[in-house]
Amino acid sequence: MSDHYRTLSERAEFRHKIERSEFLGIAFPVVTDEEFFAELERTQKRYFDATHHCWAFRLFEGARSRSSDAGEPSGTAGKPILAAIEGAALHDLGVIVVRWYGGIKLGTGGLSRAYRDTAAETLRAASLLDRYVYQRIRVRVPFDALSHVYRLIDAPNVVLVDERYGEENDFFFDVRLSFVETFTKQLTERRLGYELAV
Repeated sequence: MSDHYRTLSERAEFRHKIERSEFLGIAFPVVTDEEFFAELERTQKRYFDATHHCWAFRLFEGARSRSSDAGEPSGTAGKPILAAIEGAALHDLGVIVVRWYGGIKLGTGGLSRAYRDTAAETLRAASLLDRYVYQRIRVRVPFDALSHVYRLIDAPNVVLVDERYGEENDFFFDVRLSFVETFTKQLTERRLGYELAV
């Protein structure tokens, strides 16, 4: 399983007209279904006068995704929006495309293109962020080895998140999943005690 993916750093919007219909793409970061549906509800209330609120989301954890045509002909909205998300290789985000019907029918092919292109342009306008999946490791460090512990930091692969001094000095590191084996090997070589933290 990959321990790195890209997502949005903030909300992004893109608006355009196609054959007198107006399309508004809204992309935003989310990490749960509940977060997505809360934002969908807010969008539906805000743009209550729109004809359709079509959507898709894709989450990293569990590699889950969902989409909805929201009343458009089957397969013409939700799947094209999801295809745009997948094409951009992004996770932990939702995209809603709001449509105001302008009186000219686009046909199923034209509709699919309109939803996919609106989603894709919205994502192109977005600022992206790299995310990593970490394992937290607690390292017990004797006073005479404190100078060694800071040499373990190697962001973004190994990040020091907390340090506690006392009878035993505890350092807490977030280590990328793909680096855990290398990191624990370094600890063993330096004779530092460690355990996976909960």
